[in-house]
Amino acid sequence: MIKRFFKFIFKTLLWFVVLSIGLVFLYKWVPVPATPLMMIRYFEKQEAEKSKGWKHDWVPIDAISKNLQLAVICSEDQNFLNHNGFDIKAIEKAYKHNKKGKKLRGASTISQQTAKNVFLWPQRSWFRKGMEAYFTFLIEWMWSKERIVEVYLNSIEMGRGIYGAEAASRYWFKKSANNLSQLEATAIAAILPNPRVYKANPASNYIQVRKAWIVKQMNYFGPLDYANNEENAIKN
Repeated sequence: MIKRFFKFIFKTLLWFVVLSIGLVFLYKWVPVPATPLMMIRYFEKQEAEKSKGWKHDWVPIDAISKNLQLAVICSEDQNFLNHNGFDIKAIEKAYKHNKKGKKLRGASTISQQTAKNVFLWPQRSWFRKGMEAYFTFLIEWMWSKERIVEVYLNSIEMGRGIYGAEAASRYWFKKSANNLSQLEATAIAAILPNPRVYKANPASNYIQVRKAWIVKQMNYFGPLDYANNEENAIKN
């Protein structure tokens, strides 16, 4: 009986690994049609709102303004191009900050957020964090940094029922994601900590302050060059 139980557990784990690797490999090339969060948000809606569905228009990264790509990296994970999915220094800082009893600070990278958004659910638990680490490792292993940003910007929540850069651009600024100006891009990036509460347009005083900060970070960061950075990473 015990032997059969462990055999079942082994087969289950083996199938999970095979299927998860296969899915991550598939999403290296194929657009992500929907995420668990989209489904959860849909069923959370009142019956009268469900007919509206959600707005989600996948576009290739070439159709997303570099302004938005850079604004999100500078606001969410400035070390994104240099780490392997986990920013150890940011984790240490967050741990020390939270240990003092201050307002909780997170240290999730764009890679971790992508893994959570695409493959997992938003609940906080050690099990989910472990799964998040597993999928973060997989996407960092199989995808390029540019692909991670492409999936991230096409999948994250950017307003109530608004998912991805294209839908957000059209909702907030009535234009395609490819045509976002720097200030428009920073407005969208500024609401990401809580896109169901904050508005990119018109922006509150708090969002205006965040926009100004993000612009400064973008100027410090300089041009966004995925290829050059990945070549340097391989050499090092």
